Amino acid sequence: MPVEHNAFPRALSLAVHEFRTPVTVVSGYLRMLLKEQGGPLTEKQRKMLEEAERSCGRLGALVAEMSELGKLEGGELAVARQAFDLAPLVAELASGMLEGNDRDVRLEVRGADRQLAVQGDRARLAAAIRALMHAALRERGDPGLIFADCSVLGSEPPPSALIAIGDEETVASLREAARGTPPVFDEWRGGLGLALPVARRVIEAHGGALWSAAGDRPRAGSALRLPLMAGK
Repeated sequence: MPVEHNAFPRALSLAVHEFRTPVTVVSGYLRMLLKEQGGPLTEKQRKMLEEAERSCGRLGALVAEMSELGKLEGGELAVARQAFDLAPLVAELASGMLEGNDRDVRLEVRGADRQLAVQGDRARLAAAIRALMHAALRERGDPGLIFADCSVLGSEPPPSALIAIGDEETVASLREAARGTPPVFDEWRGGLGLALPVARRVIEAHGGALWSAAGDRPRAGSALRLPLMAGK
């Protein structure tokens, strides 16, 4: 029997519906316990409940990502179209990144003064770029510097905004790959939820592309390109 082409987004929608209610209920009871509505807590009990609440929050975030992914796959998510400058957004996102601080992994933006006028859903593109930054910082095991490199790809129309995220060597590799057929983006990586699959679909919905670094370290970084507005 042939499978409906929209079976995957429908399955995700059903899963979201089934998960959302119990997650909400468990989260509510945990908050009540932490407020000591069920009686006084020992310090050990409080720490255990706080950890359970954090895990419940991660489940809630995963359910939200499942909902977003299902809508993107089913073509049900409207993408806003507003003009904005991409480079300052990258700088803003980098300034709020905390991942890697405990391991002395730092994120630095290059080309933030370059004008990269694009048109699209600023909030969703911000979430996509934040996910790429988080992945690059999380996956670097030793102390060092990660760059978010902003540049223009192509001098002939149609030019694109290029954001490459990784260490010095990786950024160079990502920029080189942009001149040809970019490698496939590795979106199914453990420990990152569904943020990367959502990011790819959001960027592609804007007419852009997303790819991972090639070579021996396929997870060392990633890059995206988005069409620049005409005349910008």
